[in-house]
Amino acid sequence: MNPTPALRELAPEHALRRLELTVTRRLDGLLQGDHLGLLPGPGSEPAEGREYVPGDDVRTMDWNLTARSTVPHVRDRVADRELETWALVDATASMDFGTGRLEKRDLAVFAVAAVAFLTERAGNRIGAQIVRDDGPLHVPARTGRPHLLGLLRTLLAVPRGAPGRGGDGSASASLGAAAGLLRRTGAARRGLVVAVSDFLDPVASWQRPLRLLAARHQLLAVEVVDPRELTLPDVGMLTVVDPETGRRREIPTASGRLRERYAAAAARQRAEIAAGLRAAGAAHLRLRTDGDWVRDLVRHVLTQRRTAAAAAPASGAPPASGGGAA
Repeated sequence: MNPTPALRELAPEHALRRLELTVTRRLDGLLQGDHLGLLPGPGSEPAEGREYVPGDDVRTMDWNLTARSTVPHVRDRVADRELETWALVDATASMDFGTGRLEKRDLAVFAVAAVAFLTERAGNRIGAQIVRDDGPLHVPARTGRPHLLGLLRTLLAVPRGAPGRGGDGSASASLGAAAGLLRRTGAARRGLVVAVSDFLDPVASWQRPLRLLAARHQLLAVEVVDPRELTLPDVGMLTVVDPETGRRREIPTASGRLRERYAAAAARQRAEIAAGLRAAGAAHLRLRTDGDWVRDLVRHVLTQRRTAAAAAPASGAPPASGGGAA
């Protein structure tokens, strides 16, 4: 089903070399600057106060200065010199699927690697909270190439989920529970959180935990999708297995009406996921296993940068540089 072998089918060091070459050859140079710039914006350290102008974020209001001057004031922020990035990675059984160039699990590792290799400089730190069927795995945020490669090696070594494990809605295999755990115990410094998942858990289970993360951090949600989760091909009788529960079912794909119903239900599901991510305050990037994930990632970054550049003059403040902001 996959013309490209899964990363975990390769020797660990070979897989890591392939990851690094793919990212650095195709991305580095396209995205210039000290940091990846996935989510441009202000830093976290308070700076000078100034009068409010339309377009300013009301969350930056300086109420003490406003009260003293009787004129609305906001307080600018200085960009952090170092970036702390956290990867919240779904490695449950539903990610063990792929009919495109990659499996969803491999595409998730590529997405994390892209962020890791391009932010690994100038003392930046990266850590991970990995959602597994047998419980979450925490990788502390540290600096340096050995730590980065060790984190990616850990992601590649996560065993496949056995059918029937993790499908009971238990907290051990919940994206929402892992997000809550990361907020409480891991991501203490303001920074960037990249949540990589297919987001197939009920929206209500992860929307609020992600929103609480977004209240303190810049949040990017990378939704990993396979084309067969969106449409069904006409291949006659198809036997499908739910990787989360192990249940098997025969699907008569020759039925045009069934394929239409499937596509409509899939579209509704993806719309609900997109709405849930917007409500959580996350920037949303969708990557497909049959698409060019590098092109899609670069397009997202450039769009974010253009949006930030256009918004900066309207707010009366210069765009931030460096740190967790740019």
